Amino acid sequence: MQHDKARPRLAWTLGDVAGIGPELVARAWALPTVHDVCRPIVLGNPAILDRWIRLFHLPFELVEVSRADLADPSLAGSADRMVCYNPSSADVESLAMGQVHAAAGQAAFDYLVEGIELATSGVVDGIVTLPLHKEGLHLAGHHYPGHTEILAEMTGTREFGMMLYRRGLGVVHVTLHMSMKQSLAHIKTAAIVEKVQLLDNMMRRLGIARPRLAVAALNPHASDGGLFGNEEETIISPAVERARELGLDVAGPIPTDTLFVRAAAGEFDGVTAMYHDQGHIALKLLGWKEAVNITVGLPIVRVSVAHGTAYDIVGKGLADPTSLVEAVRVASLLASTHPSVSE
Repeated sequence: MQHDKARPRLAWTLGDVAGIGPELVARAWALPTVHDVCRPIVLGNPAILDRWIRLFHLPFELVEVSRADLADPSLAGSADRMVCYNPSSADVESLAMGQVHAAAGQAAFDYLVEGIELATSGVVDGIVTLPLHKEGLHLAGHHYPGHTEILAEMTGTREFGMMLYRRGLGVVHVTLHMSMKQSLAHIKTAAIVEKVQLLDNMMRRLGIARPRLAVAALNPHASDGGLFGNEEETIISPAVERARELGLDVAGPIPTDTLFVRAAAGEFDGVTAMYHDQGHIALKLLGWKEAVNITVGLPIVRVSVAHGTAYDIVGKGLADPTSLVEAVRVASLLASTHPSVSE
């Protein structure tokens, strides 16, 4: 299938319909910048999207298409036409906004699965995902921690990671959606090396020829020579040495309180964090609106907004599509050089 390399075809998955996703999609679609870099299609419920289009008096129409229509490579949305395909039979049109619903969890799962199938089959060049609610996902019977794990399982990917990315700085996490107690048991030398390699590869795809990487310490002050634990000496330092042997430009372990100051100042292009909040808090404090979530290691392109369903502000006119617009930009950049895009 032929693709437009300059403007890749991206499927936007709507996420939890009771959350902020539909509102963000409607707002972002009206911005010329997203259409300058991609040819988008929405996977979601058209009736819900149409409500937001009408509410904001947006200057485009919504066109619902069938699964068969998507096989036409010329089919994509434009600034004056939102193209939407609904792959879910979940009854979501009467759901109250800002609340957890099993039906919304099921629909979000259906949208994501369809997006994965379209990307793996080459019908689209990548997917951009809006947030789902983990409780709603579980109520629907899908017991995954989140998007990342679903994507990995359904693409058969064993080495993968979550990377937060903002303005040239990427952060990959050794452990993801698990308790702190569980995280400590999963921080292993091999896992750290794997994530450093994934980080290096993704930063190269984002245009950095030789990424300067750093690995975060686990304990305060990198354990101060063993006073506060020995994980730096027994687990993390061996991983850094192994990554260097593989030819990567990597430093560490570095105490997190100084590491992110140095990274924000431009000393490093990428950081490998030991656990979820160690990386998330630091990067989001630098500017969460411009941050995006990239799943590294997949055979397909997947980029997401870097925030949740925001139930507390749905429908209040406070939704900011900045992260979605940035996710579209980054996904378009990655898709334009991805092997699935024909020359």
